[in-house]
Amino acid sequence: MSPFSLPVDTLCAMTCPLCHFSQTHFYHQDKRRRYQQCAQCQLVFVEPEFLPNAQQEKHEYDLHENHAEDEGYRRFLNKLAAPLNQVLQPNSNGLDFGCGPTPLLANMLSKSGGHSMHVFDPNYYPNRNVLAQQYDFISCSEAIEHFHTPYREWQIFLDCLKPGGWIGIMTKRVLSKEKFTNWHYKNDFTHVSFFSEATFRWLAERDNLSMTIVSNDVILLQKLA
Repeated sequence: MSPFSLPVDTLCAMTCPLCHFSQTHFYHQDKRRRYQQCAQCQLVFVEPEFLPNAQQEKHEYDLHENHAEDEGYRRFLNKLAAPLNQVLQPNSNGLDFGCGPTPLLANMLSKSGGHSMHVFDPNYYPNRNVLAQQYDFISCSEAIEHFHTPYREWQIFLDCLKPGGWIGIMTKRVLSKEKFTNWHYKNDFTHVSFFSEATFRWLAERDNLSMTIVSNDVILLQKLA
């Protein structure tokens, strides 16, 4: 049976890649992919058989032209850097997770707040030794939507964060099924995990985090003692 022939109201025994709940609902399908939504945490995610492989992803990432001297790119990243700096103590110790080939956000945070920055990216900065440390904060800009198994990365965030530490995330959030239908954000085939406010609230409650919504694509979470 073709994956596109399943009834749209099917309740699937498909495991959520974020919370590992075993029930999901069909959410949407387009010309290329089908999407499920977790019945527990509300994550919307691409069905496993439509996930890109590592070579396809890397080729797409290599096409990105995000340069350190690009003022537009700096303004974009400042949407996360500025609110993070407002809650951080100067000279904090931070990890920029999913920094891409140009770790500009880490550089901006280092210069603006005097923070000591480490970076990790599975394609460009794959040194996993930095994941064995703990940090005052973790920044993650336009990366969480690329995670095939966000349960693993989220656990890394929790393990690497000191009590009282902050997670700053920039990603566009799911608003409704109707808006998802024509949402340009899902058309990037490397975008496979889509978070909503409800998803972040579920994570915050489960993991004892406070949550602050900064804007329609920036969210801050603090690890409570």
